[in-house]
Amino acid sequence: MIKKLALAAALAIASTAALADVPSFDAQRHFDTIASGDVALLMRGYADSAQFNWVGGPLDGTYTGIDAIRSVWEKFTKAQGQMKVSVGNVEEAENPKGASVTANVVFEGKQPIRVRYVLTYRDARIVSETWQIDATPAKSGN
Repeated sequence: MIKKLALAAALAIASTAALADVPSFDAQRHFDTIASGDVALLMRGYADSAQFNWVGGPLDGTYTGIDAIRSVWEKFTKAQGQMKVSVGNVEEAENPKGASVTANVVFEGKQPIRVRYVLTYRDARIVSETWQIDATPAKSGN
C-alpha cells in the first residue's frame, strides 16, 4: 500500500513538473494570480526587461521593466480587489526560441473586464504581454 501511494505521489509530482514547462499552463497560472490580487507572486513570472502593452481603459499605455509593470498591477488590483477569472480560446505556439499564448479572458471583480490576452515567453519568463480590453458585450450565457 505504501509503495502504491509513493508511486502515485511521484507520478503527480512528475506530471505537475511537466506541466510547469507548458506555456498554456504558465498562462493559466498568470491569469489566476492576477485574479488573486497577489502582485508579489505575479511579478515572479516576468523577465527583467519585459514589456506590457495595456490597450484600452484607464490604464492604457506601454509599460517597460519590472518596476513599471509592478506599478500598473498595483493600481489594477487595488481598484478591482480579488476577482474570479474564466479563460477560453487558448492557443499556443512554441519553438526553441520561445512561446506565445493567446486567450480570451474575463476577470470579474468590481466590474467584469473582457480581455484578449497575448503572452510571449522566453526561458519560461514573460517578455511581452498584451492586455487588449474587449469592449464587445458578452453574449448571454458567457
